[in-house]
Amino acid sequence: MNLTRALGSVGGLTLASRVLGLVRDSLFVRFAGAGFASDAFLVAFRLPNMFRALFAEGAFSAAFIPMFNRKVADEQGPGLPAGVAFAEDALSVLLPILIVMTILVEIFAWPVTYILSGKFNGITNEQFGFAVELSRYTFPYLLFISLVSLLGGILNSLHKFWVNAAAPILLNLTLIAALLIFHNHDPLVTARNQAIAVSVSGVLQLIWLAQACWSSGVRLRIKLPRFNTDVKQLMALIWPAAAGAGAVQINLVVSTALAASLLPHGSVTYIYTADRVNQLPLGLIGIGLGTVLLPLISRQLGAGKEAEAMESQNRGMELALLLTLPATVALVLCGAPIVAALFQHGKFSAQDTHLTAQALAAFSIGLPSYILVKVLTPGYYARSDTRTPVRYATMSMGVNLLLNLAFIVPLKHMGPPLATALASTVNVLLLYRTLRLRGHFEPDARLRRRAWRLAAAALAMGVILWLLQDLLMPYTHGSWAVRTGAMVVLVGAGCIVYAVASFVLGAFTRDDLAFLRRKRAA
Repeated sequence: MNLTRALGSVGGLTLASRVLGLVRDSLFVRFAGAGFASDAFLVAFRLPNMFRALFAEGAFSAAFIPMFNRKVADEQGPGLPAGVAFAEDALSVLLPILIVMTILVEIFAWPVTYILSGKFNGITNEQFGFAVELSRYTFPYLLFISLVSLLGGILNSLHKFWVNAAAPILLNLTLIAALLIFHNHDPLVTARNQAIAVSVSGVLQLIWLAQACWSSGVRLRIKLPRFNTDVKQLMALIWPAAAGAGAVQINLVVSTALAASLLPHGSVTYIYTADRVNQLPLGLIGIGLGTVLLPLISRQLGAGKEAEAMESQNRGMELALLLTLPATVALVLCGAPIVAALFQHGKFSAQDTHLTAQALAAFSIGLPSYILVKVLTPGYYARSDTRTPVRYATMSMGVNLLLNLAFIVPLKHMGPPLATALASTVNVLLLYRTLRLRGHFEPDARLRRRAWRLAAAALAMGVILWLLQDLLMPYTHGSWAVRTGAMVVLVGAGCIVYAVASFVLGAFTRDDLAFLRRKRAA
């Protein structure tokens, strides 16, 4: 399997999903603005997203995919009965847990929403009741998306990465349709429609993945729960992986709760909107790399190919730095024109743009660490070590909480994003150090030679973009065509400068281009 090609497939579809997500968020803030209604929906949406990251996509995939791959390898072929039987056993245990959890949260939505929001800052009981209502609408999404994660893990193991990567597009299309068809001048109505659409999208994603599995010859039966040896091992791996895989989500939940309870209305929206822009490169690079690397390294280690696994992780880190460093510099230095072009219209004002850009700069400082976590953790999960990442994730969550409390008053809406970024950096340093000490990762000469050159090229690009943004800022407030043109110029100039600087500094060579052309033709 070619790492670059697989990343291109996953990353391209994830990019399409993130772009649609930005369209969705742009429409949402246009109709709902930055106030209580938008904050209430975003808190309600954060609830299933947190559990999705903790248990469904994060922990479950980290534990399930290596075990499924070993079953497939034992049977000498993908999609064979041993792997399907294991998936059915996992489904038989996962489904009842999800049903019970959904029922409990529906019953206890009031205290759950209170924990996530601190009852917001200065709202009435009636307004808080509305936030609880939205939480009840959104939480069934967890049930559906967790089943999607199971089916997606199977398809990823069979190297059908694109199907699972395309599923989030349905979420964004559903929410966009709800905004365009059912939008209302009342922000509360808009927020309610979006909450309902979240769970509807979960149903559509489940249908999409189930059909893809059927087409691949995988048809899972629902049967009575059976706690056999494999299921017990899976459960033992899931719980520690939950905190490890969901550390960033937990940090964001803490940030959201503190912002909702201590900062003025709109602060949750500023943080969320900034995070959405920050998620664009994270989704394109980090999630794609994590999706591809885990099954790849699992298969290599299962076959005893330690050197190949080391090579895969080195090239994964190189790709991460190549794509992440310029994105980090651009978002830190040029957040204002980007946010203005995407969101500043309707009820989203210039002041909202200014405050969101500040939060974006704080978030983006941690962008390399958010993505490197996705590169480093497969080195643990592929070896069935989910406990070490959870220890470090727990430490980073403690750092996040302390920094949140220290920053939120003096830095206001910039405090929580900065705390999240620094906490993620601590997590990456711990993961990297332990892999090195165990001999499971060693930066090769190529990675060491190129890393600093890529950083220098990104800084050169940043200087040009810094000089260019003031010229483009007036064009970020016009029609969609004008805004799009301004972004094309900004992004295009950055790409050209970064590419030229990379060649001049030797971070990327003609041999690399020839290699990529040969791979594409192969």
